[in-house]
Amino acid sequence: MKNTTKLKHILQLYTISLDMDEEGSFHLGLSSKTGKGHVDFVDPKYTVVIGKAFSHMMKMIKEHETRSLRDKKK
Repeated sequence: MKNTTKLKHILQLYTISLDMDEEGSFHLGLSSKTGKGHVDFVDPKYTVVIGKAFSHMMKMIKEHETRSLRDKKK
């Protein structure tokens, strides 16, 4: 999946901040649009921070689905 496609999916659920420090490392911050947390990713490569953010988003979606299924079984 291309980085622009990943970014499009991320922006549906998160507000992002993107910055670069003096050493050239990218700092990508994700803030949930539902107000349920903030996480930061740092790496010298843009591709890596986008990949980490996308992986984090998919993990959160999977956890939410698992919780929802567990709650339905109760």
